[in-house]
Amino acid sequence: MLQLASSTLPSLNWDESLLRLALAAVLGGLIGVERELREREAGLRTHLLVALGSALFTIVGAYGFDAFLNTGASVVRADPTRIAAQIVTGIGFLGAGAIIRQGLSVRGLTTAATLWVVAAVGLAAGAGYYSVAVITTALVLIALYPLRIIAYKILSRFRPEDGRLLVAVAAGEPPGRIVDEVERLGARISSLDVTQEGDRRRLELDVVLPRDLPIPRLVSDIADLENVAEVRWTD
Repeated sequence: MLQLASSTLPSLNWDESLLRLALAAVLGGLIGVERELREREAGLRTHLLVALGSALFTIVGAYGFDAFLNTGASVVRADPTRIAAQIVTGIGFLGAGAIIRQGLSVRGLTTAATLWVVAAVGLAAGAGYYSVAVITTALVLIALYPLRIIAYKILSRFRPEDGRLLVAVAAGEPPGRIVDEVERLGARISSLDVTQEGDRRRLELDVVLPRDLPIPRLVSDIADLENVAEVRWTD
């Protein structure tokens, strides 16, 4: 039977390990910064940790068991991709936690996708495919910001404008007046979330605007209502 010699087993020194882990953390963090700035469910730390963990799993799967293989006690068939392959399916559980359903709308799908891609970036960095990891990160950042703006400008010509209306009212104030005013203006509410923050009640409404209703008019009319402390529109 063929026995593996220690000289034929690949190894990884400290410098190379540090480079791979640091690159995974930096690339994952860059994608996480974009999510953090948009106040999404998973931000800088989550994306950084996912990329770093994926890189570590990859390194351990490829180089972490050389001492066991060098014993010479028996021939072991080592598969360096076995642990890394579990990242692809395992990250799905974390991504599912970022998806939130509110009424008829679903939020967090893009964040879940970025977590999945960040795991792949960490895996590539851990495997030593630096160029692939960097290029993928650049493409993800392009897709998250410039491509989103371009797609929005193109698609906005063919569909009603939608976004989120944030309204702060006095504590105990019922949301019915806000809802009635939004619908009176011709907008459609797809979901409504109400939270209490100290002496204020915070309303988050996902709103679809008709083409003839400009955002400034909607914000102005809601702000003129009694007991409304703050109104803000976000895409």
